[in-house]
Amino acid sequence: MKRLSQLSRSISGSVAIVTGAASGMGRATAHLFADEGARLAIMDINGGGLETVAEEIRSVGAEVLALTVDLSSRDAVEQAVLQVAAHFGAIDILVNNAGLVIPTTVDADNFAEAWDMSLAVMAGAQAWAIRAALPSLRQSLHPRIVNIASTEALGATRYGSAYTVAKHASVGLTRAMAVDLGKEGITVNCVCPGPIRTAITDGITEEDKATFANRRTVLRRYADPEEVAHATLGLVLPAAGFMTGATVVVDGGVTIRNA
Repeated sequence: MKRLSQLSRSISGSVAIVTGAASGMGRATAHLFADEGARLAIMDINGGGLETVAEEIRSVGAEVLALTVDLSSRDAVEQAVLQVAAHFGAIDILVNNAGLVIPTTVDADNFAEAWDMSLAVMAGAQAWAIRAALPSLRQSLHPRIVNIASTEALGATRYGSAYTVAKHASVGLTRAMAVDLGKEGITVNCVCPGPIRTAITDGITEEDKATFANRRTVLRRYADPEEVAHATLGLVLPAAGFMTGATVVVDGGVTIRNA
């Protein structure tokens, strides 16, 4: 039977970059995109974890290029993106997922280090990757950029000042780039995850996770990384061509719950 809809929901054959892909949401996004038929370039500073993810992807017959990259370095980010473009001959999708948490406060001894590293990895790297990918994205039929921020971009938590500022910057970058690139049909959106089971939250005990989830989320649980990955997938589909500059919150209801 002939389909009634006209827009494609397939990324099969698209070339996608996912940063911070050695674990957590990045790994889940890479797995999901591979299942959907994308050709993948994955990046992370954790070379061992990255190669494990690459082998997992290759085991299902998907194509993947794994690049160990220090995403705090502008030169390293730009060179890695150019390497992807040379290897595949195209870039259609860029998911800026890499992140880290360095607990600090403004009067802490490590504040300057935390500030510099947080902004470099979670804001600077996003901007440099976008700039380096632009020549290829401009040749794509369905160019898509997704920046992964956090619900910390919508508020603040004690000891997370550098992280919070970087995530606010990611949202601002998304909106600015969406305005700059919209005339070329390049969409730029942002995903703000809430409490997710990732390496960043591994140090939180199950008891504390349950307490937080019951107190703060509507769904009374932490999310699996794949649940965030599916939100990201929705933003990179060819059919998502009229959605840009948006902040998509995936937090189980944290930001809507008053009591």
